[in-house]
Amino acid sequence: MKKTFLLLSFALLTLGSCSSDDNNDTTIPVGPSVGQVLQPSVGGPNQPNQVFVDLSTGKIESVNRATWDLGFSSGSDFRVTINGSLKMAVKKLETSDITLKQEINLDVTVGQGETAASNGYVDNPTGVLAGAGAGIGTAMAEVSATDADNKVYLVNLGAAIGTEKPGIGNVSVDGAARGWKKIRILRNGNGYKIQYADLASVTFIEKIISKNAAFNFTFFSLISGNTVSVEPEKAKWDLNFTTFTNYFNGGKGDVSYGFSDFIVSNMKGGTQVYQVLVASGGSYADFTKAKVVETDFIKSTTDQRIIGANWRKGGGQNGSLPSIKTDRFYVIKDIDGNYYKVNFLTMTNTAGERGNVSFEYALLK
Repeated sequence: MKKTFLLLSFALLTLGSCSSDDNNDTTIPVGPSVGQVLQPSVGGPNQPNQVFVDLSTGKIESVNRATWDLGFSSGSDFRVTINGSLKMAVKKLETSDITLKQEINLDVTVGQGETAASNGYVDNPTGVLAGAGAGIGTAMAEVSATDADNKVYLVNLGAAIGTEKPGIGNVSVDGAARGWKKIRILRNGNGYKIQYADLASVTFIEKIISKNAAFNFTFFSLISGNTVSVEPEKAKWDLNFTTFTNYFNGGKGDVSYGFSDFIVSNMKGGTQVYQVLVASGGSYADFTKAKVVETDFIKSTTDQRIIGANWRKGGGQNGSLPSIKTDRFYVIKDIDGNYYKVNFLTMTNTAGERGNVSFEYALLK
């Protein structure tokens, strides 16, 4: 009874608390042996924050999602990702001369009409980096050791974070267009060199980006011209709550499409996850470590979207409000071999405003 009371108290606190749009670092002083309820600070219906959660410590770290534009892989390859939370898009040009003037191409976008995923303007949403580029892996091809092979890319910087207050149950994640850049990326020893400029500029800025093996990526802002802190160290987070550029099939093939209320797992850091349907796997309350099916984790080693938008309903044209899917929960295995069960409780606050997520989780024994 005491445990039930404590969980209920946590839930009530999370439902009534407010989220900050500023960067924050909240540590819950408990170990992995204690189950608890957490509320990632997504920031309400404009969803301004990307939030990283480490289940082993209960630590939550939040960053404004407009902080960064490019992520430079720290792996043995030379891969660069774009910020899908802002609906960024890129297209490879035929030139390697960044001093040439370029024009806006409105086809290079996300979710405008039916932008085919096959255009390759966005990173593959699975999170797998390897491939030829153009959406086979990253949207940009792997950076070549031969400078002449590294082409200029036209970059649509996507949409700023929305500021309008939407109706109850809706979101307003997109603000004004952030503009365009042209970029070219080269290798620099075991790191990177980026050249970037406005489209009409005949000169460019050049910066050196170093790899850091403790992190999945080194992040860079084309607006500030600096590297920025975004993700925690790769061994210190499991889930990322974010807006997200995904693929969506409306019956005419995959198109690139922006999702709100999205959750990705730290696939590159070693986190694994699978979904359990109550009808086949039993209830969340009764789920124990003995019921874990190891082979069910396999898909999550090559797809970061196992939770994705599958944990919730987004509402509908008939006026139905968004809600949690109560017929499922998730099993997560972290890099240290701890197993957790995760059950989502809310996606709105008591006023019905989206971007107010809470979930319960517990270590499996």
